[in-house]
Amino acid sequence: MQVKYFIYSAGIAVQLAVFGCTNNNASTNVNAETDPSQPSPVETQKPNTDYKPAFKGQTRIAGAKTTTPYHVDKLAEKLGRPWAIVPLPGGRFLITEKSGYMQLHDANGTLVKKISGFPSVDDRGQGGMLDAAPDPSFTKNKTIYWSFSEKYGEGNLMAVAKGQLNEAAGKIENPVVIFRATPALSSTLHFGSRLIFDKDGYLFVSTGERSELEGRVQAQWLHSGLGKIFKITTDGKAAPGNPFINQKDAIPQIFAYGIRNAQSLDIHPVTGELWEAEFGPRGGDELNIIKAGKNYGWPVITYGIEYGGRAIGDAIQQKAGMEQPVYYWDPVLSPGGMAFYKSKAIPEWENNLFISGQSSTHLARLIIVNNKVVGEERLLADKKERIRDVAYYDGMLYVVTDSGNLYRISKK
Repeated sequence: MQVKYFIYSAGIAVQLAVFGCTNNNASTNVNAETDPSQPSPVETQKPNTDYKPAFKGQTRIAGAKTTTPYHVDKLAEKLGRPWAIVPLPGGRFLITEKSGYMQLHDANGTLVKKISGFPSVDDRGQGGMLDAAPDPSFTKNKTIYWSFSEKYGEGNLMAVAKGQLNEAAGKIENPVVIFRATPALSSTLHFGSRLIFDKDGYLFVSTGERSELEGRVQAQWLHSGLGKIFKITTDGKAAPGNPFINQKDAIPQIFAYGIRNAQSLDIHPVTGELWEAEFGPRGGDELNIIKAGKNYGWPVITYGIEYGGRAIGDAIQQKAGMEQPVYYWDPVLSPGGMAFYKSKAIPEWENNLFISGQSSTHLARLIIVNNKVVGEERLLADKKERIRDVAYYDGMLYVVTDSGNLYRISKK
């Protein structure tokens, strides 16, 4: 049986079509987050822990179902090892390839040009060519920015570079590294590495804490670039007004800290706030709203445990001065890229957040009202693929998978 719920907030009605409700007398004006007759969440696996959420609706919210018909089309395959899909002005896309190059595709998925000429990458493990972002004035200056894992000294690190795209020659010109998340460590994990520009032309950059215990503790250190969200200029300097810009011994590019491994960033199309998703350890993948100067807790507080089953630190989930996630997953989402849906083409998706699930092998759709998740749906689960990244463009979603497929989701 299908029951439709409507959540009313600030004069906006958000429709949730949910399956499995057993209350035959349920009202159609029900808040699916707080009503005891709410339908079941989409997550049915046993959680890794018995940790309790800090507030109702912080995890395992009611399942939702899209009612508007839509197409899922495979546009390309055998893309190698894609990491990011990045829309460019005019409807074409850059797809980054972990080996150290990019591919330029048209709106229908056809390969236009392979782009080379980048600095060498360390593509072991989770490293390689990672995210990319076009300059806000790309149509004039053809400049793109990209993140990659770079061999550096005795180890490696996440670096951000920029250069000009020469499409005719199929190469990047004048490449230069503008920022490095120091210190370098000998690790092939947790580079983080998502890039997104804000409306003022400053670049947000995420990095991981490199997984090693040596790096984990540094997520709390303001003199370390590990486990942070940065806000930088197009030259890699600290953005004006950064919260620690005048603090002695702090890296001035830091915007927020206490991050484990963030591969997801996007800006809410209505509020302008920066949203982030990050990998937890075993359980405790998080969705956060990132605010200047805030501490997001890793590794002091977490809703996850070590992969071997032991508790992390003091096994606490809340602490004064540390931010709670808006939402978390247990056992797992494995969040890759994220994208807000900025269109009325599929009306019920407007301003919804889509996050690519890797080991969970689905695309998560989150319905958000007043900065709270009120519904969750799993898309593309039938593909049984690790969803690496998702991008929004012109009323459609574009998805790349670890097996090298490119999909487009559009209204029928």
